[in-house]
Amino acid sequence: MTLLTVTGCGGASTAIVAPPGVPSGVPCGTVTIAVNPWAGYAANVAVVGYLLRTELGCTVRTKDLTEADAWAGLAAGTVDVILENWGHDDLRRRYIDQEKVAVSMGVTGNQGVIGWYVPPWMKAEYPDITDWRSLNRHAELFRTDRSGERGQFLAGDPSFVTNDASLITNLGLDFTVVHAGSEDRLIRAFRRAEAERRPLIGYFYEPQWLLAEVGLVHVALPRHRPGCDADPQKVACDYPAYALDKIARAAFLRSGSPAVRLIANFRWTNADQNTVARDLTVNGLTPDEAARRWLTAHPDSWRQWLR
Repeated sequence: MTLLTVTGCGGASTAIVAPPGVPSGVPCGTVTIAVNPWAGYAANVAVVGYLLRTELGCTVRTKDLTEADAWAGLAAGTVDVILENWGHDDLRRRYIDQEKVAVSMGVTGNQGVIGWYVPPWMKAEYPDITDWRSLNRHAELFRTDRSGERGQFLAGDPSFVTNDASLITNLGLDFTVVHAGSEDRLIRAFRRAEAERRPLIGYFYEPQWLLAEVGLVHVALPRHRPGCDADPQKVACDYPAYALDKIARAAFLRSGSPAVRLIANFRWTNADQNTVARDLTVNGLTPDEAARRWLTAHPDSWRQWLR
């Protein structure tokens, strides 16, 4: 019997017990990791993938997938692990609770925050801009060719699961969602908005390395309370805080692969992730180079993941 103790989303320790007969001491074999389209996720993959290959002798395959498709891959057997999951209570109910084809492998240590942001210059010039009740007063500032007569609210990758369109409708805001198209384009837009003093309001999140460079200012929406976002069409509250976690294919857990223990033990901070993500996206390092730089600087951290 294989037993792993991991920390769940709520911080409590949970024992994951594989059924009797699970092999031990087996070769690692192939580990297929879903890759979702943001830099922090790529940082996770760079470091975990490097250790799987160099320390455990695994063959690592990656698949670029949306969040929903990554969960579906767990059920189809084409994905072994999601290294950074943001909530998705609906997918948890389906794949973990009902179909029992997926298992939470505990938190990553990263604290996720999603929200609406403006560049710092706007807060200085329009002090009330960070109160959602003042947004309609300033909507004209945010009009663009793409938003027409309404203010533009800039979103990121269209595959990101967000509440923004519903929030705009349910809070009665004179805005419309326009997609930048990718995380990179969203980052460029916020950088340009601060450098050129262009009005911009949009979706953003942490951990994200840009926040150390451009101190984006959070716009306060109605406070999140349990259940306030249960109906995606009626949501009228801010996003919750997320304890990001890892999701594995249940059959992968039962495989006896040494990769299971490493992934269950993988845990780092927002600052750790941002360091690697910045090396990948700003400093031009390859995934292996970025992984080696962080691993060399933090041997005590990653060695615990192998225990």
